[in-house]
Amino acid sequence: MRLKVLAGIALVSCSLQSVAALKTEADKLSYSLGAILAEQLKQFEGINSDALSQGVEDTLENKPLAFDKQEMFRLIEKARKDQEKKRQAQLAEETKKNLERGLSFLKDNAKKSGIKTLASGLQYKVIKSGQGIKPAENSEVTVHYEGRLLDGKVFDSSYSRNQPATFKLNQVIKGWTEGLKQMQEGSVWELYIPSELAYGPGGIPGRIGPSEVLIFKVELLSVKKDSQEKEEKKK
Repeated sequence: MRLKVLAGIALVSCSLQSVAALKTEADKLSYSLGAILAEQLKQFEGINSDALSQGVEDTLENKPLAFDKQEMFRLIEKARKDQEKKRQAQLAEETKKNLERGLSFLKDNAKKSGIKTLASGLQYKVIKSGQGIKPAENSEVTVHYEGRLLDGKVFDSSYSRNQPATFKLNQVIKGWTEGLKQMQEGSVWELYIPSELAYGPGGIPGRIGPSEVLIFKVELLSVKKDSQEKEEKKK
């Protein structure tokens, strides 16, 4: 359907002037307006490309419109509300599935050898034990990490960038803060983070769905000494 919509726009444009040669500012402006219009139309379903083309042509050529603009705005607003209602229903269904799958995974994972479960629900497995200091909540740490979804898809990795990440421990998701506070410098752990300790129902659009359990391999490379000393003095 989207291809038909774009084809309809292209036909109207071609009837006015060739889109092959975008030489002047007016040509480029016209093309830009068409591209922006197409982006806006992507949110709607069931668009009749012939009617769309007729509306564009009538407006550009100052012909009488089929009905008044008040009715047009009513139809557009109704379509937007319908699309939003559908989107919310899809989101609710996806959230429900992710919650059920996450709870099932964590329940089964807790029974596996080497898996520890904290009171918050955070789970971890020690891959390598370090001998260094443990960071405090406000410590600055440097880590290598790889984040995966339950289906195994990697959504982020400092290893692939060949660049460790440095941050304050209280500036990341709760599951990281709690997990890394338990680790000693030099340790490598795998964290299994419930959605409420990760990105919750919002997720990260395009990367992490709503209410998804996340799996992180985390290597604690270093704890900044001055930040650690300041934390110790506060105690």
